[in-house]
Amino acid sequence: MGYFDVASSAPLHPVARQALQASLDEGWADPSRLYREGRKARLLLDAAREAAAEAVGCRPDELVFTSSGTRAVHEGIAGVLAGRRRVGRHLVVSAVEHSAVLHSAAAHERGGGTVTEVGVGREGAVSPDGYAAALRPDTALACLQSANHEVGTVQPVAEVAEACRAADVPLLVDAAQSLAWGPVARGWSVLAGSAHKWGGPAGVGVLAVRKGVRFAPQGPADERESGRAAGFENIPAVVAAAASLRAVRAEAAGEAARLRELTDRMRARVPALVPDVEVVGDPVRRLPHLLTFSCLYVDGETVLHELDRAGFSVSSGSSCTSSTLTPSHVLRAMGVVSEGNVRVSLPLGVAEAEVERFLEVLPGVVRGVRERLGAPVAGGSGDAEAVTVDAVGMTCPQPVIELARAIGRVRAGGTVTVVADDEVAAVDIPAWCFTQGHEYVGAAPGPDGAVAYEVRRGA
Repeated sequence: MGYFDVASSAPLHPVARQALQASLDEGWADPSRLYREGRKARLLLDAAREAAAEAVGCRPDELVFTSSGTRAVHEGIAGVLAGRRRVGRHLVVSAVEHSAVLHSAAAHERGGGTVTEVGVGREGAVSPDGYAAALRPDTALACLQSANHEVGTVQPVAEVAEACRAADVPLLVDAAQSLAWGPVARGWSVLAGSAHKWGGPAGVGVLAVRKGVRFAPQGPADERESGRAAGFENIPAVVAAAASLRAVRAEAAGEAARLRELTDRMRARVPALVPDVEVVGDPVRRLPHLLTFSCLYVDGETVLHELDRAGFSVSSGSSCTSSTLTPSHVLRAMGVVSEGNVRVSLPLGVAEAEVERFLEVLPGVVRGVRERLGAPVAGGSGDAEAVTVDAVGMTCPQPVIELARAIGRVRAGGTVTVVADDEVAAVDIPAWCFTQGHEYVGAAPGPDGAVAYEVRRGA
């Protein structure tokens, strides 16, 4: 079975399993108590904190364990915003942050704060200059992920951190996707991570806050974890999380080059094997194990189901999946095709033969889905000046399929107008034009709340 979705959650590392089982007998007591059992629990907790802090690149007294990576993000953002309230209530985030960051930003806005989203290019990275331009005298906090969770693009954390330092603004880094591969570049003020992303148990997050950063924990006061994470510590899980992070780091040093070669191979061969595919994300500044591509004219949910039947577990940012009704905010911000989106994230130790088998299976899967949906044949030499297509009521990827069928009916320089009410069309029609060499003219209100998208045929 090819489990190719470690970006969502990695299987429990053998070292994590061993550490979890071993600490169950010693880490059950209250670590704040002075009797023997409490002291044993405290020793385990302190050792785990030291190991995690070393991997993160901070002092042990700067790091606390939370109940999840999401909780670490929420507590980190809320604590800094509250601690720096006198500076202002302005928050800066990138447009491709994990939903945990964006949900915190939305809550901040609802509470009367202001938020600036910094856009990204087609490869998914922010511009350091663009990010610096978003900082203001009243900016209390800036947030930037270390690497994107959907396309693998590594963000310019060091450059943005320098801009934040110059503006005297703390930078919170969501490092959930990158901690397994190494410490984050220096310059961050607050860092969050999630153990199940690196092969630790679910339900453990890390939150590191540098000394000197004004931080005011929110919610009722609690004496545990420096007051930054309420509740009794799950010491066996914390020990397993720290042990697995150290073990994964040791393996990643040797595995990164091998996995990068495998994903480079996939980047080259997927477009050669499957027509009308866009590989997205930065080809160089990216995580070594992650590859994302979008296939035109397919239903993403069906592709994932067919790959699952063939023995491969992958994920998708496509809106054509049962878990979401709108296109991925990451793909939308990048301006790339969202339909038929497939994210492959390889686990440590994956066999080369499994990757080759995936490459053998994929073309047939995509071809079968396209045939069922009636995907268009490229070309056509029509001479019409303008054609209008009614795609109202159709969902992804049908509006783009109808557009591709119609484009061959107009002459070069002629226009096709697609009238659609599917939200995804606003993302995928412009992206389709970019990949196919046609001009996206723009959108205008259509009848009954629909939108009319105009496309001019290229030469």
